[in-house]
Amino acid sequence: MSTQPVRLFGDPVLRTRAAEVTTFDAELRKLVADLTDTMHDLGGAGLAAPQLGVSLRVFTYDVDGISGHLVNPTFERVGDEEQYGPEGCLSIPGMTWDCRRHLHVVAHGWDSHGEPVTLEGTELLARCVQHETDHLDGILFVDRLDPETRKIAMREIRAARWFGEPEPVVKVSPHPLFGKVT
Repeated sequence: MSTQPVRLFGDPVLRTRAAEVTTFDAELRKLVADLTDTMHDLGGAGLAAPQLGVSLRVFTYDVDGISGHLVNPTFERVGDEEQYGPEGCLSIPGMTWDCRRHLHVVAHGWDSHGEPVTLEGTELLARCVQHETDHLDGILFVDRLDPETRKIAMREIRAARWFGEPEPVVKVSPHPLFGKVT
């Protein structure tokens, strides 16, 4: 298992538009594995690469029995219906607020081997796709809250135990790999 520390609200990488993926290689597949393992370990429905400090347009998801990842995702809404309900984020741990999203979307992107992917499904999957794509654009779900709820959310975030914690230290083994892949 290759879980990684998740970046928390306040980290600048979460407010930066992620770069397009241009190389579909073993390094990208390792990133997808790290995202998937971390998402599952923390019980999340989705996780975007910037949440691990990697500014690339990749996210993983596991919602309603549908799991996978999208590289360089885009989506379009289907119809004008909206949903309004609770939303949370692994970068804002332990907190949820009601947020408005499109009810149905169709997402397009690629898998980690560069093969095209089209994704559509439940309302929860539509919420997840929109939430994770926002992360890739430097947008957090609190930015989508109505003004009064956002004010409450920001007050609660500033009072959270984790708010303002320094960035996690990632330790690297001092032992050489001698050309072996781990």
